[in-house]
Amino acid sequence: MADTHNTIKHVASPLARQTLLDSDLTRPVAGVKPIRILPWLQVVKIGGRSIMDRGAEAILPVVDELRKILPEHRMLILTGAGVRARHLYSVGLDLGLPVGSLAPLAASEAGQNGHILASLLAPEGVSYVEHHTLASQLAIHLTAARAVVGSAFPPYHHHEFPGSRIPQHRADTGAFLLADALGAAGLTIVEDVDGVYSTDPKSPDGKTAQLLREANAIDLAKHPGPLPIDRACLEVMSTARHIEHVQVVNGLVPGRLTAALRGEHVGTIIHTGLGRS
Repeated sequence: MADTHNTIKHVASPLARQTLLDSDLTRPVAGVKPIRILPWLQVVKIGGRSIMDRGAEAILPVVDELRKILPEHRMLILTGAGVRARHLYSVGLDLGLPVGSLAPLAASEAGQNGHILASLLAPEGVSYVEHHTLASQLAIHLTAARAVVGSAFPPYHHHEFPGSRIPQHRADTGAFLLADALGAAGLTIVEDVDGVYSTDPKSPDGKTAQLLREANAIDLAKHPGPLPIDRACLEVMSTARHIEHVQVVNGLVPGRLTAALRGEHVGTIIHTGLGRS
């Protein structure tokens, strides 16, 4: 057989014909800070169980606040799943479904909440878009409207990590991953509490709970009690490339979301790995 080695063309690259598992080799390339795709974007995650499940009493004031602040920001509004997802988990676990099958079921409820929110904001030109559209056409949608609504669940679906019986990567994680990947200006998580507390404020010992005005993701990951955000979200915060901090605010208090989007400290600010560097 003729030797064709000299006729083979290669693309000049420090990674050509090398293992991508060699950290010493990939560090000079992968260690460069990536370009911010949408540096003017504000990402807002609306809690499913904390806000959407409460119905009109909680949803309409949040919608009104979003409507009023639309002229100031271009936003990606993401919705989480609520109590219906917990019912899906219960039924799915009874049936013995794997975690990868439970994830898209819960994500479907987050999408339903998104459709509700988008319908209420439709007079302002806001619409709901699916994940594939967020990934490739978000910029063009935001030239037509000041905001877009989507599901906060990451689209792992059947590729969800099998580390537990319940999907680990839920709405908070998905919202952070998307905000960081887009190089957004900030991420605000809207819940039904003022922020992160030293202990659960809704427990019998809630009177002793103290609001943590600031915290970092590593310390919160060691927090023994319940948190208003997913613990998996704290893990992905450690590898942030753009987002330096996330603010958790109480969406049931009028004006908190508006203040947070204007850069005011009105909840708990959680510093990511990038924010500590």
